[in-house]
Amino acid sequence: MKSAHPMTAVRLIGSALTLALSVGFSAQALAHNPMCECKAIDAEQIRCTGGFSDGSGAPGVTLDVIGYDETILVPGKLGTDSTLTFKKPGAEFYVLFDAGPGHVVEIDQADIEAP
Repeated sequence: MKSAHPMTAVRLIGSALTLALSVGFSAQALAHNPMCECKAIDAEQIRCTGGFSDGSGAPGVTLDVIGYDETILVPGKLGTDSTLTFKKPGAEFYVLFDAGPGHVVEIDQADIEAP
């Protein structure tokens, strides 16, 4: 059996490396953006739903309700259905959906839809 020419092997390895790098860069170009929406269910309850622009959910992602003085009023994580329902705080607040660096969404209380 005859072995392949050494340069052929180098070209094949180079082609495989180029392909692997291209796939890596394509995945970065198609990165998903975080999305979060909060709506008042009634005068007392608010439900927030989080996910990503590729349609995937965000179960387990941190969603905290934070006062304007930066204290965490309601610490939370999204449930298996990518939602969190909480009692509306008496103090002014915003919601922080935090799926990691570059994947953060803030929603001010003024932007939460009324029931």
